[in-house]
Amino acid sequence: MSNLFGFDGGDTWLHHLSGATKMLAFVGISIIAMASYDIRFTAAIMVLSLILFYQAKIKWSQVSLVVKIITAFSLLNLITVYLFSPEYGVQLYGTRHLIFGSGYLTVTQEQLFYELNLLSKYVVTVPLALIFLITTNPSEFAASLNKIHLSYKVSYSVALALRYIPDVQGAYHQISLSQQARGYELSKKAKFSQRLKGSAQILMPLIFSSLDRIDTVSQAMELRRFGRKKHRTWYMDHPFAWQDWLTLSGTAAIILIGAWLFKVNGGRFYNPFH
Repeated sequence: MSNLFGFDGGDTWLHHLSGATKMLAFVGISIIAMASYDIRFTAAIMVLSLILFYQAKIKWSQVSLVVKIITAFSLLNLITVYLFSPEYGVQLYGTRHLIFGSGYLTVTQEQLFYELNLLSKYVVTVPLALIFLITTNPSEFAASLNKIHLSYKVSYSVALALRYIPDVQGAYHQISLSQQARGYELSKKAKFSQRLKGSAQILMPLIFSSLDRIDTVSQAMELRRFGRKKHRTWYMDHPFAWQDWLTLSGTAAIILIGAWLFKVNGGRFYNPFH
């Protein structure tokens, strides 16, 4: 079973970047993309994120389920935004170009443009998040976080969380197979409602097994006197290379361009209707 979010070793330049570099780039680009409502800027970052996703050589089987889930929630969010405030784009951009509709449910160019901006933000951040999760070795990431003066206790906790994601998937898969061996059909042959009910039944044993595993890890760390000293060494630690500094410089340039567009547009919103 392929891991959806677990680290998958590779030989691309993205895999060789420091974990801290990828985290800072992901957080920085995501924040400026979320803050900006300039479709020209977010579209450029969107193309960049898709190119990086292709260069990471991530298999579709690894991310297909999570992409489908995020797509469904994104569409639901866009529909909900429209239903609750179909004229919000008109209020935001100060003009009204009606396409069709009357009364409360109207479709305007301004509203469609606003929701296009929202959609672009999902397309920007999702590939970047998947790249970060799949190309980052948890142990190396923890060492990188500690290198930028984050507490090694916090760094180690983050590494454990990243390592725990594929473990949870494996436990879910095992429980699912056990349920099917007892006569509960949970494969694609079953109806969607039956599969949904079966998945809900798996959650309870999954939660208990997860809590038991957390307790085991906590006791093992306490027995080894984890956290007793102020500093520790890292087996996976390595210095920043020129690729890391180049990536951080590119991230800083993107953030500066986004900030400059705030000044040019007189705020976060680019208004093509004026």
